[in-house]
Amino acid sequence: MNLCTAPNPPKDVERRHAERVDARRNRQPLYAARKKVFPKRAEGKFRRFKWIIALITLGIYYLAPWIRWNRGPYAPDQAILVDLASRRFFFFFIEIWPQEFYYVAGLLLMAGFGLFLVTSAVGRGWCGYSCPQTVWVDLFLVVERAIEGDRNPRMKLDAGPWTFEKLRKRVAKHALWLTIGVATGGAWIFYFADAPQLMKSLVTGGAPTVAYATIATLTATTYIFSGLMREQVCTYMCPWPRIQGAMLDENSLVVTFNDWRGEPRTRHAKKAEASGQAVGDCADCNACVAVCPMGIDIRDGQQMECITCALCIDACDGVMDKIGKPRGLIAYATLSDYSSNMRLATDGGRLPVQPARVRNAEGTFVRAIRHFDWRIIFRPRVVFYAAVWAAIGVGMLVHLGLRERLKLNVVHDRNPQYVLISDGSVRNGYTLRILNMVPAPRKVNVRLEGLDGATMRIPEISMLDGRAFIIDAEPDAATTLRVFVTRHETATPVSGFLFVIEDADHTDRALYKAAFNTPGEAR
Repeated sequence: MNLCTAPNPPKDVERRHAERVDARRNRQPLYAARKKVFPKRAEGKFRRFKWIIALITLGIYYLAPWIRWNRGPYAPDQAILVDLASRRFFFFFIEIWPQEFYYVAGLLLMAGFGLFLVTSAVGRGWCGYSCPQTVWVDLFLVVERAIEGDRNPRMKLDAGPWTFEKLRKRVAKHALWLTIGVATGGAWIFYFADAPQLMKSLVTGGAPTVAYATIATLTATTYIFSGLMREQVCTYMCPWPRIQGAMLDENSLVVTFNDWRGEPRTRHAKKAEASGQAVGDCADCNACVAVCPMGIDIRDGQQMECITCALCIDACDGVMDKIGKPRGLIAYATLSDYSSNMRLATDGGRLPVQPARVRNAEGTFVRAIRHFDWRIIFRPRVVFYAAVWAAIGVGMLVHLGLRERLKLNVVHDRNPQYVLISDGSVRNGYTLRILNMVPAPRKVNVRLEGLDGATMRIPEISMLDGRAFIIDAEPDAATTLRVFVTRHETATPVSGFLFVIEDADHTDRALYKAAFNTPGEAR
């Protein structure tokens, strides 16, 4: 009998208290409501740097489709254009065709190694400064502060009852957010068509349905992600916080609360010092928490939610200036430096943090304290990522500079593979596709090399036979030709031959090795 179900279990069986973790009363909801974060406006060098990055990135995004670039009368004059109709991508003087998709793969590789490089050097620097989510959230917060005020007025407004004033501010805020969302979606579609013409079509209602659908979709995502979800996107939707740990090492820069000098924290430092208590530099003012757009406390250590925007550094430095303490209580630091200073402050971990162990009698830091050195960034791991990133970029640029702008593709007729002519000659049919990859018409010489005694005929050009012809290649387009190659049976044994094309200036040349089928060799 099972002891667990026996009515009278033996006395020597120990009974243990255990409770099912999935008991109904212990279950937590799968969805937790968002706790609103009201970040306070920060001031300082990192906040200014974030504004510079935001202005640059937003300026590029919104203005780039309107930049003009003269490519001549046969190509679009938009500097950056993804021309889906012609299946081409224009970037100033660079033009990418579908068969050159490997350039896109190269750009993706550069983006990946660039992210590894930035993370290895300065942690989540991308997340804190350049990520679109971060940039647009900052933009939305500017609107929110302009209408509802800074942190305390916004919190008071949110907690207060619905009045006409509250309704007016909320309607104005959300209307501006939606306007930004519309501008964001509109700017995106301008990359896929001529921006001035598309703008005119949008205003007059003549744009394609897909354009309006794209604007609506991007308006909704921008409004929801940057206005309503904000930090939840970084915490729950973005995979990078869970991946970045593999990219960091003990010499990576991350935003750090230096508790080796900040603890024990107190709001009444003078009273504590007068009573003989040890006092750290942290005034426990929570300024770092108030400005954090993620709503976390950096003093709790490294957290997945931290995007290393460094606004807490600006806030803390401002407080340190007011109370006459040196800046850097919260700072960019490496784990190696932090651990070394922490061992010094705690006597190798045997004691709580002792402020007296890290300062001299006059209040300056002892010589053993390790401070940040910019040379730590240029360590082998970072140099490796930088070298790979640069190598991919240089390789792509070299290939762009050396690539041929004239290409040839040949398809042999499959049925019939050859035709016997009454005079004993053998004729093979081919389809030539000549790709002129420059935005101007060109004269192209098409000729045979090899296959002695053979001639070709191009019905679109002439009904006469010859070994070479001049054709007109359309600008930025493929010209398709039917070509018939004829060879007399008394000629030398059959071997492969070449179709050769060359422009009139002899700057571009392409060739294709083709087969000539005969009754005894058809395949």
